[in-house]
Amino acid sequence: MKRKLRINGHSHLLPYPEEIPDFMKEKEIFWVDDERKHMLQKGWKRPVTDSSFFLDEKLEWMERNNLDHAVVLNLSQLYGNGLRLQDMKKALRFQNDFNAKIQHDHPSKFTCGFVVHPGFIHGALWEIERCVNELNMKVLCLPTHFMDSIGQWRSVFDKENDAIFEMANKYKLAIEIHPYDGDKMINLENSSWRFHLIWMLAQCGDAYHFYTLNGMQERFPNIRTCFAHGGQLAQMNLGRRIQGFDGRPDLFKGKHHPRKAVGHPNIYFDTLVHDTDSLKLMIDRQGSNQVIMGLDDPYPLGEMESDAQSSYPGKLLDLAIDRNIIDKKQYEDIWEDNVLRWLFGDDNNAKKDLISKILNN
Repeated sequence: MKRKLRINGHSHLLPYPEEIPDFMKEKEIFWVDDERKHMLQKGWKRPVTDSSFFLDEKLEWMERNNLDHAVVLNLSQLYGNGLRLQDMKKALRFQNDFNAKIQHDHPSKFTCGFVVHPGFIHGALWEIERCVNELNMKVLCLPTHFMDSIGQWRSVFDKENDAIFEMANKYKLAIEIHPYDGDKMINLENSSWRFHLIWMLAQCGDAYHFYTLNGMQERFPNIRTCFAHGGQLAQMNLGRRIQGFDGRPDLFKGKHHPRKAVGHPNIYFDTLVHDTDSLKLMIDRQGSNQVIMGLDDPYPLGEMESDAQSSYPGKLLDLAIDRNIIDKKQYEDIWEDNVLRWLFGDDNNAKKDLISKILNN
């Protein structure tokens, strides 16, 4: 009998400074300093808080923490919002080619996602076809919100973007929905990390609101959509959404009732909610089958080794076992089976192929 795998469904990876094209720094789109101490954009700088932001160190970190495989998402800084069209296309192409090379060179360790900009549909469709057919990538990364061509912030699930989901449905893609750029959307001072600690969760809740109101889980049955950070506000806010839908039906003509999406087999959430009470609510509401392991490494809001946070990779799920929130089978499914189902749906051959690559590494 094969051993159960530990697959991390939410990970990130920085290119080494020398791998980032010159134009990215020249145009202040995104770069990493030569000392590997900071990642930078125009008017923005963030410390590199762990060496596992980079490939070789990431592999060592995974080995140390008994992580068999990781799904590497795009960098949130490379959604391309607010860039000129040609700069955006080149920056996103760099991100996708970088992730494709990581997956190609380390197939036993990484499944990598690719990103498109929903504000430019034709280019997005072309890039999906390129990433799927030429680069063999199966995880489409999308932001909760994007800036359209006239500078308006929009939900990624606006009807105008249906063509993206029609193509994703055709290719039976896994989709990852991740928040960012709240400080550009919301007119508040960027202090005390409020946009990461508060508004990111609201962005996830807002995206889930429109995904389910538009019945996308039914209209596009071949896609499997995961909301990052447990879609945390989506769990807490369900009762309010139901009461609003029932109390003001005039505002929801042609929309789908929020209850219809609860526990839907094509909607997933990762475990990164930081406390067992939140995890319990998510599991009680959505069912443990719809929950996948997500560490959000190597960011400090992820599950990293930290004495100050009394944290380590996998801590929350270990606590959930200790507190009888889940049993051993649910624990193992969240680490392996659920992640594989999100990635591949009912394609058992694809699941077996990945398992074989991991175990025979």
